[in-house]
Amino acid sequence: MDSLYRSGDDKVIAGVCGGIAHKFDLNATGLRWAVALVTLFLTGVPLIVYVVAWAILKERQTKGVIDV
Repeated sequence: MDSLYRSGDDKVIAGVCGGIAHKFDLNATGLRWAVALVTLFLTGVPLIVYVVAWAILKERQTKGVIDV
């Protein structure tokens, strides 16, 4: 299994949700909404996780990439 990455071309802020959505074959917009709602209800804890993921994960282009 490849490691997680940030999307270089499917991003709104940093590409964390786009990369995770691409990796696990999820809808990126739906994942972004879920993260936003969870952040509201958990008083910002997911925001800290997002920022850490932004700092740790490497960027990778996802358009036209087919994971096998």
